[in-house]
Amino acid sequence: MKPWRRRELLLGALAAAVPLAARSRAATQRGPAPLKPGARIAALAPGTWLEREDPTLELLRRRCRQEGWRLLTPPELLGQWRWFSGTDEQRASSLRQAWLDPSIDALFLVGAGWGSARVLEQGWSIPATPRWCVGFSDCSAVLLAQLAAGSCGGVHGWFGGSDLQWERLSSLLKGRPVASLQGRRLRPGVARGSLVVSNLTIATSLIGTPWLPALRDKILVLEDTGEAPYRVDRQLTQWRSSGLLDGVRGIGLGRFSWAEDDVLPGDFSMEEILEERFGNLGIPLVHQLPVGHGRPNMALPLGVPAQLDGATGELSLAAPD
Repeated sequence: MKPWRRRELLLGALAAAVPLAARSRAATQRGPAPLKPGARIAALAPGTWLEREDPTLELLRRRCRQEGWRLLTPPELLGQWRWFSGTDEQRASSLRQAWLDPSIDALFLVGAGWGSARVLEQGWSIPATPRWCVGFSDCSAVLLAQLAAGSCGGVHGWFGGSDLQWERLSSLLKGRPVASLQGRRLRPGVARGSLVVSNLTIATSLIGTPWLPALRDKILVLEDTGEAPYRVDRQLTQWRSSGLLDGVRGIGLGRFSWAEDDVLPGDFSMEEILEERFGNLGIPLVHQLPVGHGRPNMALPLGVPAQLDGATGELSLAAPD
């Protein structure tokens, strides 16, 4: 993953702190309560610092007002320490306090870049209770750690973009059904299982830590940006060699964007290397789902039952209870 600004082009660090047994514990409880008018939402920046006039933050304020939700933006949201929004301890404290505050109904993880895994490294164990927590890119680390802890309510998505994109995210948070996502079919078959959704580079950086949930019997959805095909190949070779893909029921691939000059004549294209690394696993495979960096970035909840149809290219969620 190579996100948007120069100071965000930093990868890597691992973390540890939730009980190791939580990695294999499924989030079996019902999801968080649907958001209603009057809901209080905490905006947090666990990674790179935000511009003071960040247009996405202002857009989020306006959209929350339209829903009747109150967006809480604490002063530390716009802080800065090096390339982070605060020290590791400060960012971890903000996340912990918001997560445990019963008056807060949802957490929106704004910004991205790099730094969420350093927050997890501070040693706080995410509770296994349901909690709405929305983000993507670097913030995938928090969503994965939440799922590994046995907590449902993580949503891979973004607050900016089109009204259609926001409508899908807000519908999920309000407990309403959403449409299936359409991708391009690569390998046939029908897979059913709960969803694990992440940025590829961030998930790769969590291999060997308690923060990466068990993937057996899951439908895995991955996306990334700024990584050339050969670097994606390197990461996926690690996934294959470590056995992480053993027992995965189906794979959906979102948007993988990169600079064209990273591909030389005769090289694998991105689509070719994704199909080459995933195509011989004997499971349904779908490409070009509208998920990840770029537009549209359609929201997907983690830990919920879903179906991936490799013959039609469709990813659908189970009907809510």
